[in-house]
Amino acid sequence: METELLIALDEFCTVHNIEVSFIYSLQQSGLIEIVKIRDTNFIEADRLHQLEKFVRLYYDLDINLEGIETINYLLERISSMQDELNSLRNKLRVYQ
Repeated sequence: METELLIALDEFCTVHNIEVSFIYSLQQSGLIEIVKIRDTNFIEADRLHQLEKFVRLYYDLDINLEGIETINYLLERISSMQDELNSLRNKLRVYQ
């Protein structure tokens, strides 16, 4: 894994003015993964958007961790159902 694809956890928390313990709570609940390289914790850059969404839900909207887990689950289900709907529409077009 290349280091330019990783964001230091401490730097992310400093920029967003949040506690590192919140990120560890997200990791414990399975919502994000933390990569550890040489005693430094990192977040993958492609997960940054998702992590920022969790930060906004928690700090701006005051939604607790369990609520974030539920919201994330429901959003994933909606996305999956939209993909399935698009697939079914494409199959239906073949028969029209």
